[in-house]
Amino acid sequence: MTGFAEYARYDAVGLADLIRRKQVSAGEVLEAAIARIERLNPKINAIIRPMFDQARKQVARGLPDGPLAGAPYALKDLGALYAGVPTVNCSRLCANDPPADHHSTITERLLAAGLVILGKTATPEMGLCMTTESVLYGPTRNPWNTDYSAGGSSGGSGAAVSSCMLPAAHGSDGGGSLRVPSSNGGLFGYKPTRARTPAGPDAGEGWSGLSLEHAVARSVRDSAAILDATQGPAPGDPYWAPQRDRPYLAELGEDPGRLRIALTTKGKLGEAIDPECVQAAKHAARLCESLGHEVVEAEPDYDAGAVRWALKVIITSNMTNLLATLGQARGRAVGTDDVERVTWQWAEDGKRMTGADYARAVQVLHSTGRKVASFFSGFDAALSPTLASPPVKLGVVNMMRNDPEVFFDDLFDRLPFTPLYNVTGGPAMTVPLHWTASGMPVGVQFGGDFGDDVTLFRLASQLETAQPWIGRFPATMAA
Repeated sequence: MTGFAEYARYDAVGLADLIRRKQVSAGEVLEAAIARIERLNPKINAIIRPMFDQARKQVARGLPDGPLAGAPYALKDLGALYAGVPTVNCSRLCANDPPADHHSTITERLLAAGLVILGKTATPEMGLCMTTESVLYGPTRNPWNTDYSAGGSSGGSGAAVSSCMLPAAHGSDGGGSLRVPSSNGGLFGYKPTRARTPAGPDAGEGWSGLSLEHAVARSVRDSAAILDATQGPAPGDPYWAPQRDRPYLAELGEDPGRLRIALTTKGKLGEAIDPECVQAAKHAARLCESLGHEVVEAEPDYDAGAVRWALKVIITSNMTNLLATLGQARGRAVGTDDVERVTWQWAEDGKRMTGADYARAVQVLHSTGRKVASFFSGFDAALSPTLASPPVKLGVVNMMRNDPEVFFDDLFDRLPFTPLYNVTGGPAMTVPLHWTASGMPVGVQFGGDFGDDVTLFRLASQLETAQPWIGRFPATMAA
């Protein structure tokens, strides 16, 4: 395999298997990844901080055994710290911050699994948008059509994987931020049950439990293997998801049984849903029925308006606290010239929220979780479009162009389905089962009951076998 030209054809588990069987070395795989990044990243702008020297040293030290050892990987420039490398949240405010002096817990676990971390990926500033177009680094482009958004907030990771620069990459999800770029990129995006992966050691939870970290991936087995490597509590965690001994990787190929699946294609607040997204969900429903599952039109009963209000309280309050904390670290107040318009406005909005508002918002999240749990007593999974539309053009949802006063509602009108599972804490996945006539991917979402990641992984494996997607590549793959 001179030069390992076949690199882009493999997922992470496949690459690790080749390395384990000595058909190619970890060094050859790494150099193939680096060569591909150097060739494609200038067109896509997914990797904003190469870490090639660190990756080469990691490989030279030797890698552990395991289903992921030697596979290239990258960290989103938000949340996951890597000792010796800055994490700047793709913000001008943090652009000159010093390197981290420690790894995050999830980084330690990724390294222990033998994933070779070779860069940081782009995100919108502070992870606040469904498209990745920061002022600091510029837009990240969709490999399927570079005039369009790769999604966000894990948009750099999504673009790196959909262009086959990487087989999988790290991301986080506080309202859909793993599922959005996966839907836009023709990828499998999985948000695990709340607290299944650790947020430590610098935090106990993200956005009052709305956010957690996992991965975007080309294959279901990569997502399962990465979750096996990272899941489980760490010392000091305030709470954690129900634990299990059997690996998720072992669940793939297992019969999920005859599932009862609820289907909805309507936004609860009357959000406009593009016909392509409706078509994608209905196609997925027919596919599920062909596999022996029962599909019923139904949706949980909860107050979507109250949920949107609660999300605004929690997210803006967290932004107020974050900018205050960053200002204290710099010995000065953060100003309007330090951050993007929406970041500043949301932090200002958070100042107007009261402690009572915050307590009430948490109560809304909890009551919604109970109502949805009751709904799942009659269903095994819920199917919907992932997003309200196919990928949008760059500049349409922009944190500097859009009116910050209306940006929040505009953003969540485009995300009518994904935030519910951040609110309930239940698992959710986007599965690439549909492409438009112009060749743009459109994902469909399946959500599940709190703690029931097994059912979704078994269903995902079944869908992947019935309608494989890993062989579909954007034109940039051959560039």
